[in-house]
Amino acid sequence: MTTANIEKIDDYCWKIPKTGAMRVPGVIYASSSLLEAIKGEESLKQVMNVASLPGIVFASLAMPDIHWGYGFPIGGVAAFDLETGIISPGGVGYDINCGCRLMTTALCEDDVKNRLEELVVALFQNIPTGVGSTGRLKLSIKEEKRVLLEGAKWAVRQGYGEDSDIEHTEDSGCMTGADPDVVSEKALERGRKQLGTLGSGNHFLEVGVVDEIFDQKVADVFGLRKDQVTVLLHSGSRGFGYQVCDDSLVAMSRQVKNLGLELPDRQLACAMIKSPEGERYYSAMICAANYAWANRQMLTHWTRETFQRVLGIGPRDLKMELLYDVCHNIAKKEKHVVDGKTKWVCVHRKGATRAFPAGHEAVPRVYRSVGQPILIPGDMGTASYVLVGTEIAMTKTFGSTCHGAGRVMSRSQAKKASKGRSVQRELLEKGIIVRWTGRSTLAEEIPEAYKDVSEVVEVVHEAGISKKVAKVRPIGVIKG
Repeated sequence: MTTANIEKIDDYCWKIPKTGAMRVPGVIYASSSLLEAIKGEESLKQVMNVASLPGIVFASLAMPDIHWGYGFPIGGVAAFDLETGIISPGGVGYDINCGCRLMTTALCEDDVKNRLEELVVALFQNIPTGVGSTGRLKLSIKEEKRVLLEGAKWAVRQGYGEDSDIEHTEDSGCMTGADPDVVSEKALERGRKQLGTLGSGNHFLEVGVVDEIFDQKVADVFGLRKDQVTVLLHSGSRGFGYQVCDDSLVAMSRQVKNLGLELPDRQLACAMIKSPEGERYYSAMICAANYAWANRQMLTHWTRETFQRVLGIGPRDLKMELLYDVCHNIAKKEKHVVDGKTKWVCVHRKGATRAFPAGHEAVPRVYRSVGQPILIPGDMGTASYVLVGTEIAMTKTFGSTCHGAGRVMSRSQAKKASKGRSVQRELLEKGIIVRWTGRSTLAEEIPEAYKDVSEVVEVVHEAGISKKVAKVRPIGVIKG
């Protein structure tokens, strides 16, 4: 439990003043009830630890879905000056570019309800899931390195999707600056086997229905309508990204000793952004980010094929279009206003999502009149949300918002809480069909293992760092 002095800024924003080694204050976005729960864990201490790192600017930020993570809290945002700041694998996380993409369709719930179980079973059969799952592809090292350089663009060129998918993906599904030669052989080996797989844990593919529209104007631009069938996909860079992070942490632990840095937590291992070690990690991280975009692109293609086959319709009738793809775990070099001056910073978003406003050059042209789409998944038993970025986010959070509900139970706690229950039956009683891999997957991912996503979303909406557009309820879920 944290003993930090926390000052109230307003009903949805709180401040930890600079103390001890902190170079900047901590700023937490939360309701009073969420804050009380957060106080009971170590994540606020992690906010303070991050605030002590060299080159951090403005504040160490926490979103309402904050919970304990490796080094940095999950739900944390921190920006570092490019000249004097650090880059840290703990500020990105092990699942580099873990992210979400939402697909819309021309279908309504009545079009699928009588075939829903068949559809969910077919998706489960056609999309590899689970720990250590392997994909359909057998990549050569040369081809894998092309994936790392080209991301989702590689997948579309191979026939996995459409050019419009690229236009509706953050950074067009490919960050520049990747260098496959800095990636270890072990990472490459893991990556060759797992491209085109969903993964395990909280990764999922969810068939949903648009339940409520909050902003009709923005919903129209996003192509969302009431009762529309959607597909929400949550996955990342699999074992490849995990290995990149692991390798980098080992290297940076040695670098910290060379720099003589006194870190409050060894999990904050880091290097100066402009050092050879920092640049090496950044290039390897981009490789993993591009891998993740290629991975989600392939899963999208197979999802389209499965819908068409099960429902017996063609692509024109299905009209499954990518609304947007956002990443949650990433470090990006971006221009922001700090202390009244525009400057380049490296923004770490770990369990946080970009929330860029209308008119921003990084927002796809089709959405530039209203702002960037934001996808906030809940748990498999409640709902997910579509939001839109705002100008307030640019001034207060480096254009960032929450990324999901956020865990309140560890996986072991969730397994104890679900002992003797049939989670599958409970979900079915709510009208949700679920298929999964692994004996403990459903137990670890029970709805009560997460915060109330509606309350989390309400915080960022009321704080103005993103605005609600639509609510989507699940009707079918597959999990690894």
